[in-house]
Amino acid sequence: MKREIIHALEKIVGKAQLATSDEECACYSFDGTGRSFIPDAVAFPDSPGQVSAILKLANRHRFPVIPRGAGSGMTGGSLPVRGGLVLALARMNRIIEIDAANMIAVVEPGVITGELQAELAAHRLMYPPDPASLKFCTLGGNAAECAGGPSAVKYGVTRDYVIGLEVVLPTGEIMKTGVRTEKGVVGYDLTRLFIGSEGTLGVFTRLILRLLSLPEAGETYLLTFSSLRSATGLVSTLLRSGLTPCTLEYMDATAIGVVRDRISLPLPDGTQALLLLEFDGSRAEVTRQRQRLEKILHGHDLTCRRAGNALEKAELWQARRSISPATFDIRPDKISEDVVVPRSKIPELVEFTSALGRRYNLTILTFGHAGDGNIHVNIMLDRRDSQELDRGLAAKKELFQRVIGLGGTLSGEHGIGITKSAFLPLEIDPVALELMQRIKKLFDPANILNPGKIFPAT
Repeated sequence: MKREIIHALEKIVGKAQLATSDEECACYSFDGTGRSFIPDAVAFPDSPGQVSAILKLANRHRFPVIPRGAGSGMTGGSLPVRGGLVLALARMNRIIEIDAANMIAVVEPGVITGELQAELAAHRLMYPPDPASLKFCTLGGNAAECAGGPSAVKYGVTRDYVIGLEVVLPTGEIMKTGVRTEKGVVGYDLTRLFIGSEGTLGVFTRLILRLLSLPEAGETYLLTFSSLRSATGLVSTLLRSGLTPCTLEYMDATAIGVVRDRISLPLPDGTQALLLLEFDGSRAEVTRQRQRLEKILHGHDLTCRRAGNALEKAELWQARRSISPATFDIRPDKISEDVVVPRSKIPELVEFTSALGRRYNLTILTFGHAGDGNIHVNIMLDRRDSQELDRGLAAKKELFQRVIGLGGTLSGEHGIGITKSAFLPLEIDPVALELMQRIKKLFDPANILNPGKIFPAT
């Protein structure tokens, strides 16, 4: 990066808020994919005005700008694949307003998701999206990827709660979208266009969030099965019965095997799958759900354990929360996918992944959000073994083809980034794909904002 650009950036954010050394830049070169691309510099703005000035400078000098939250993404959305400037938004981390009367919050993009949830709890309010990384991921990053989480089966995903934005466009203009009200149908819904755009259309500097009341009560159940099909088949039965779980998580036998030594909860011998099930709401509503669940489960070949207190609830969740770190006990690397299929197709998908693993001589495990059909498929491998990596990539391609054949989608919450861009034509028809690229060009004619993402040719 030319010295004149460095000087201009220092004038915008201050010398102390610009990193240019190799060591500092390396800290912002990677994300959850494990891949690394070194940026030329890293800027730490603290206002919309500074973000605007940086983007105007980038347009004049034609250098890439890559917005970054916590770098916890799983598809490479915050990686500086073409060098340039990483725009680290951690300093823009203020909760600007909690309007309890109207049940909205106004926040900056660097606010940690879990910290907002903790602050809202004091007001008896909740922000439902709960990605697994909520203790360190940011709300701006969540909005860029349209993050979900276990509660999505009942409460939906990030796009269902962002009702307004302040966003800096790639050309530097500051724009406001959306409303602070429950309803609003004036003009095009630009807010939703930005949610899930993976930092390619603008930089969020303020988000207006819709909130809900904290539920009065809740109950947690762990169901274990000796048959994989019994577990996956029960998912549709539970949801068709009128039950409305706030969480319905699934783990297969391989996932269970890797966490057994990390959890204190004993699981029955021969366990081939488990479901983690939660209800919340009023005390009367939770009681009705429990009674209906007991009737449904009667006669099924499974074991059921209900948490009696917060400590037991944490124990039941221990297996699910231990999966991601435990997978690396199998192999040092993984291809981590978050495909979605119709809930009735979950048994077919899971059986397909089992056969896929055997055919490619790879360990493939499945777990995730069975309540909305969002299954995490982890293909375990060692990237240093070129043959094993090739087999893993071939298995990934077959997985995607099968998912589309089942009427599913390639991503439920991780986005496209760089890891899935080559497969976009499997799902998006040519007319829609070309229109998306035209929208990108309209917003970002110089292609300076997060280039190389979603559409590899941009």
